[in-house]
Amino acid sequence: MKKAMLVLLALIMVLSLAACAGNNANTANKPAEKTDTPAVKDEPKAEVEDKKEPVTLRVAWWGGQPRHDYTLEVIKMYEEKNPHVKIEPEYASWDDYWKKLAPQAAANELPDVMQMDLSYLAQYGSKGQLEDLNSYLGTAINVSDISDSAVSGGMLNGQLFGFNLGVNALQVHYDPVLLKKIGVDALDPNWTWDDYQELGKKAAAAGLYFETGLRPEVFFGYYLRQNGNTLYAADGTQLGYTDDQLFIDFFNMTTNMTKIGASPTPDVSAQVKGAEDDPMVKGKAVSIFQWSNQYVGVRQVANRPIEMHPLPGPNGKDGLYLKPSMFFSVSKNSKQKEEAAKFIDFFVNDIEANKLIKGDRGVPVSSTVQEALKPLLSEENQKVFDYIAWAGENSSVGDPPDPIGTAEIINLFTTYNEQMKYDKISVADAAKKFREEANAILAKNK
Repeated sequence: MKKAMLVLLALIMVLSLAACAGNNANTANKPAEKTDTPAVKDEPKAEVEDKKEPVTLRVAWWGGQPRHDYTLEVIKMYEEKNPHVKIEPEYASWDDYWKKLAPQAAANELPDVMQMDLSYLAQYGSKGQLEDLNSYLGTAINVSDISDSAVSGGMLNGQLFGFNLGVNALQVHYDPVLLKKIGVDALDPNWTWDDYQELGKKAAAAGLYFETGLRPEVFFGYYLRQNGNTLYAADGTQLGYTDDQLFIDFFNMTTNMTKIGASPTPDVSAQVKGAEDDPMVKGKAVSIFQWSNQYVGVRQVANRPIEMHPLPGPNGKDGLYLKPSMFFSVSKNSKQKEEAAKFIDFFVNDIEANKLIKGDRGVPVSSTVQEALKPLLSEENQKVFDYIAWAGENSSVGDPPDPIGTAEIINLFTTYNEQMKYDKISVADAAKKFREEANAILAKNK
């Protein structure tokens, strides 16, 4: 009897365990019972992945009102595609831009993304103020449709301190109606600097400027190349020309143009803050000597036919070169370098963005963007693209990036250019003093 009771108890325990196991299995397949505690909903995986920390980027550039307007539109487009990013724009005219950037650099408060010119790249890069963008290539910045030569334009000693936004070349923009007003039907394709001076006399006699001022560091550099020299030595430790007669000849010519009224005085030029202020745009000058990427902006602001033409010769092919129009650089102190690089990628590779930019910052470096824009180009933009194609076949290899100290040398040019035009120093004395001071600046690079 006792034995039978033990067997019965064992059987009851086995059946109880089986029932518990069955109940647990059924519970796993049933919906959870409602409780007073609200259920926490799982967010869709995609939404979780898309959530990003808010980012604020400061983006700075120089230019005239047309550039400001479309750049703000590009920024708006980027923000719409990247809602976690807020961009604070900072923009000014060429002169005011650099005046603002210098103290920002001194205070380690440079914008995250800043437009950079070739003449300042070494200065800011050598002081450790710019990020090396090499590590962002192929990741944050797509370079699959951009040539190595286009990318290398912003390279200094193996470090990529600026990403090339486009290429351009020097040219003359002129008003064909005002040209006829001074008695000339068309500019000669083979015109020379002597012709330039004769046209200056005709313009002055008609009460017009022929041109609106030649930036010395740009056009004296072109003149030197025409004569087999360069502004800077290849190693950047001294001037690249040894004969001061070249300085004397060039600045005698430009100084005389101002004295006869064919080119504005420095105080008039200082009032030009953008294309809208330029004497040619206002109908007071026949032409502007500048970069090809500025043509469309000038044409838009002038709102009348404006033509383009190569610079004076002889030896124009030796003088002309394709130049990175400008760069975007990233501050070394930026806390958002990856996002800054992504903005640069958008600016150079996004087709819709470049439909707004329209080559204003130079003919796009992306071959895909170039092809996409061709059918959409206005007559003005097509002229720029065609001119760059022509310049590519009628130019020579460009000079190395401007050396450290270029900003100081530009200031020297400005100072002596003004003094020569106001008869405060002779051109010969200016040539001598410029050489002494410029070489002293460049010698620091040894």
